Amino acid sequence: MSRRSAHPAPPPGLQVVDKPGGMTSHDVVAKVRRIMGTRKVGHAGTLDPMATGVLVLGIERATKLLGHLALDSKAYLGTIRLGAATSTDDVQGEAILTASAEQVAAVDSGTIAREIAALTGEIEQVPSAVSAVKVAGKRAYALVREGEPVDLPARPVRVERFDLLDERREAGTIELDVLIECSSGTYVRALARDLGQRLGVGGHLVALRRTRVGPFELAAARTLDQLAEQPGLTFDLDSAVAAAFTRRDVSTAEATAVSHGQRLPAAGIPGIYGVFGPDGRALALARDAEGVAKLVVVLAPS
Repeated sequence: MSRRSAHPAPPPGLQVVDKPGGMTSHDVVAKVRRIMGTRKVGHAGTLDPMATGVLVLGIERATKLLGHLALDSKAYLGTIRLGAATSTDDVQGEAILTASAEQVAAVDSGTIAREIAALTGEIEQVPSAVSAVKVAGKRAYALVREGEPVDLPARPVRVERFDLLDERREAGTIELDVLIECSSGTYVRALARDLGQRLGVGGHLVALRRTRVGPFELAAARTLDQLAEQPGLTFDLDSAVAAAFTRRDVSTAEATAVSHGQRLPAAGIPGIYGVFGPDGRALALARDAEGVAKLVVVLAPS
């Protein structure tokens, strides 16, 4: 008996995982491949090893969705420590600046609130030097590990919310628990760094938990232990498309046309949307262009 017949492929869909700390996103993919019994697993976006929380994985044919998911809005709970700046802008780096206890004590709560407000809205942000931003074809963090200097340009990002939830003071440090909602491409580590710079005492991130990415929230996520105990999808393929994209229902004749890769009349729906047959099955992703609906991804099995 072949391995394929002994271990049939799991159904396609999305798995929302509550990533533990200390694992890379690729580590999580490798673990889920073993749990689900398939190599066809990919992730949408990444989380730093120190971060925990929502990581969206595609299983089998649902990997086709990953590059098209609208994950442009994300939410985090984090803790920022003021009083020192680090080489990585987080607790895993080496201290490169340490303020005196007197300097930290002189930073009052009103000033912290004003500088947080200044980092809210449409801002220009320089990514962390150890980010995954590419420089001349190489990741910035790889260049840093090789001892190369990295000078990244600022780029526009959107910080929709930057709320201070709690403030704790000890000699030489201030810890801030914050809630952040931001656009994709925003680095929370860089917000911690920039807040510390604006306050003149340095700052870095000591904890980060992603609570939402696009429409996928932590409440739907499962830990790797839970998944190992009871393998199963968070969203099957049909419900995944319905959750992530605007829905277009088509007739039987139109569904047949889609299954043959044929175009449909435009629907007047902005962006990429899901095409569903009369039986409620997700057939494809499409986008209106030049008066027709062009198929972006065909989801029906070949």
